[in-house]
Amino acid sequence: MIKSMTGFGKSEVSLPTKKITVEIRSLNSKQLDLSVKLPGIYRAYEFDIRSMAAAGIVRGKADISVSIETTATQTSATVNKDIFREYLRQVNDALAYSGVDADYDAIIPAVLRMPEVVSTQVESVSEQEHAALMQAVGEALEHFNSFREQEGATLIADLLRRVDNIEEYKQQVEPYEKERCETIKNRIRENLAQLKIDVDTNRLEQEMIFYIEKLDITEEKVRLTNHCRYFREVAAAEEAAGRKLGFIAQEMGREINTLGSKSNQADMQILVVKMKDELEKIKEQVLNIL
Repeated sequence: MIKSMTGFGKSEVSLPTKKITVEIRSLNSKQLDLSVKLPGIYRAYEFDIRSMAAAGIVRGKADISVSIETTATQTSATVNKDIFREYLRQVNDALAYSGVDADYDAIIPAVLRMPEVVSTQVESVSEQEHAALMQAVGEALEHFNSFREQEGATLIADLLRRVDNIEEYKQQVEPYEKERCETIKNRIRENLAQLKIDVDTNRLEQEMIFYIEKLDITEEKVRLTNHCRYFREVAAAEEAAGRKLGFIAQEMGREINTLGSKSNQADMQILVVKMKDELEKIKEQVLNIL
């Protein structure tokens, strides 16, 4: 299934003391450009997360954000009451000796910053927490790719509709082809009649046939039809088809440009302009397909 490179996925996994949240966002890019933001405690698992994400995202500019929300009432930081009391006593003695009034709103934060007053236990990641982290990343990727598939379905429907429009305009060109040839022949004959000179009728017919053959667009129409058919086949059969669809759109553009240069008729040129307009919209949309 065709996927868009624009996507969003979010997952939350709860543990007894914390909640892990993973968010994935992406935009279109020619290559995989992956940015991962992790809490310091999970830094050791960045490679695992990148490997899993790279396999699921494939291409695009993606941002992965992992956050932790503590749900437990206990904290890893503890205050050593004896040391705190001793520091506070010494500060009070120094202030009394100096004759300065004690301002505890300023003193207490300063005492808490003293060495060994507050100690923090080094957190470690258990196997259960590691499994929960990878589960959250996996679920976020699933939601992310589901979002991409929905966007891709909308994109490809729009692209195929525009391909149909191009073929419809191509069909509308056909009635003007014979009319254009007759117009060119009549114009040449009128100009020769105004010159009032004798011409070799057989040679004139040969030259007109040669000139009109140069303006023949049958080959361009056949190739454009084949490109449109191949565009539909690739869109239906391949998953990561963005680049290939872009190449096909370029080939379609070549045929439309050649058709326009040979049109030599106002109504045909209007139809060619409409084809070019549809093709430009196709090229813009293809850039956002994986």
